[in-house]
Amino acid sequence: LFFFYDSLQDQFDNLEKHTQWGIDVLEKYIKFVKERTEIELSYAKQLRNLSKKYQPKKNSKEEEEYRYTSTRAFLATLNEMNDYAGQHEVISENMTSLITGELTRYVQELKQERKSHFHDGRKAQQHIETCWKQLEASKRRFERDCKEADRAQQYFEKMDADINVTKADVEKARQQAQLRHQMAEDSKAEYSSTLQKFNSEQHEHYYTHIPNIFQKIQEMEERRIVRIGESMKTFAEVDRQVIPIIGKCLDEITKAAESVDHKNDSQMVIEAFKSGFEPPGDIEFEDFTQPMKRTVSESSLSNSRGDGKSEPKFGGKSKGKLWPFIKKNKLMSLLTSPHQPPPPPPASASPSAVPNGPQSPKQQKEPLSHRFNEFMTSKPKIHCFRSLKRGGAGPEDFSNLPPEQRRKKLQQKVDELNKDIQKELDQRDALTKMKDVYIKNPQMGDAASVDHRLSELAQNIEKLRLEVQKFEGWLAEVEGRLPARNEQPRRQSGMYEPQNPSAVNSCAQDRESPDGSYTEEQSQETEMKVPATDFDDEFDDEEPLPTIGTCKALYTFEGQNEGTISVAEGEMLYVIEEDKGDGWTRIRRNEDEEGYVPTSYVEVYLDKNAKGA
Repeated sequence: LFFFYDSLQDQFDNLEKHTQWGIDVLEKYIKFVKERTEIELSYAKQLRNLSKKYQPKKNSKEEEEYRYTSTRAFLATLNEMNDYAGQHEVISENMTSLITGELTRYVQELKQERKSHFHDGRKAQQHIETCWKQLEASKRRFERDCKEADRAQQYFEKMDADINVTKADVEKARQQAQLRHQMAEDSKAEYSSTLQKFNSEQHEHYYTHIPNIFQKIQEMEERRIVRIGESMKTFAEVDRQVIPIIGKCLDEITKAAESVDHKNDSQMVIEAFKSGFEPPGDIEFEDFTQPMKRTVSESSLSNSRGDGKSEPKFGGKSKGKLWPFIKKNKLMSLLTSPHQPPPPPPASASPSAVPNGPQSPKQQKEPLSHRFNEFMTSKPKIHCFRSLKRGGAGPEDFSNLPPEQRRKKLQQKVDELNKDIQKELDQRDALTKMKDVYIKNPQMGDAASVDHRLSELAQNIEKLRLEVQKFEGWLAEVEGRLPARNEQPRRQSGMYEPQNPSAVNSCAQDRESPDGSYTEEQSQETEMKVPATDFDDEFDDEEPLPTIGTCKALYTFEGQNEGTISVAEGEMLYVIEEDKGDGWTRIRRNEDEEGYVPTSYVEVYLDKNAKGA
């Protein structure tokens, strides 16, 4: 029986360990799901940050780039990825609420239930052990009383047989024997009663209480197993629920990718950068066999003169129009900076022993192909266009743009102004209705209080209409100059009338684009000295370059190339630009006279503060 009790106790210990292991498994699964939700949240956050990182910034150049189908498809992909990230957040939220939260509460309940069951088991075990101890005590008492009764009976019989013992002693021994027999009978009855009670308790214990406790523990463990299985199923269902939405996101990405139209994008690029210029005319043949009648063939860089009539000049200057395929800064660099390496310093300081420096344009003419290569490859030195480099605002009529781009900008401006006018008209109509309501119902407000605002709106509308008329006038001018859509561009070519060298040096070359919007003060293409003031007509707000030091002329230099300036030996001048490695230094004599001299011809004294800046 003791072995059976120990075995039962061992079973309780095994069950206790097993159920604790089951709870540990459940907690481990809860931790697994919790880490999965953290991963989903982190993944969603990273996806959102990725989508936000590549979203176009508002009011930036990137936003304009998203008008193409390919970039719109990319933008749609970013938006869908944002929704895709949202589904991963949904997975995390559902797993947290349906699995982690529910299982955490269930684990707490399970621990309480397990504790209760094992407490009942221990209590029942202690009760049966107590009953067993009572039975053992009653048995030992009955055994002891029986032995005492036998000894008392034997003593009585011995006293009764002894003739030397008095009758009183025999009677006393007989009474003692009867008392012991009565105690033995009482112990026997008690033992019998205790035994019956124990057998009943033991039967109840092993056939009712312990099986019920084991059954409850089994049911508890089975519920735990079912619950963890359901949680695993929910784990899969949470993912499966968002699959259709994720599929829609992927379908939208595929749809956006299929909407990419290379032809449309190409046409948009064409429309965006179409200039409206007509192609240049043919380049005329230059006959070098007749030096005195050399044809100045510049038809690729200027308009044809057609009938040979020259356009009128205003103030001795021509409003030149640049050829559309030449950048202004390259043209300016060509006309204002020397094209030849600086001459070496003279062997002696005597002005008579020094050559005149770089060759004069009269002595050598560069072929047109060399000049064209310099247009395309030379690094520009922008002088009069410094304000453009600094991001200065363009003209109000967009005359600095090619014709087609100018037309688009003007049309865009007109549309914006019309929208502003419509807003002002809507406000005026609303205020007019409010004024009518105030007139009909004076208690609601003073009708005169809106008159000031109405007058302001009327002034604003009038100003905006004048602006619209102004821009529409420029738009009509541009549209009138643009060739018809179905009209073939006219080929323009021409050559100059033969002129003597003095006439060539004294007159200005006309450079005209087909629409007349790309204008700039420009001098004859042949090498001649170009004053900086020729370009200041369109850049009146140009600030001169700051002085960075002074210099002293070591030798006399006669600047005969464009961009150079003549200096006398010993003359002190201001330095406004250091030698950039080409052997030339830019100096200034006064506000109107500046140019380049060979670095070896001057001794430069730079201002340390200016140089450092």
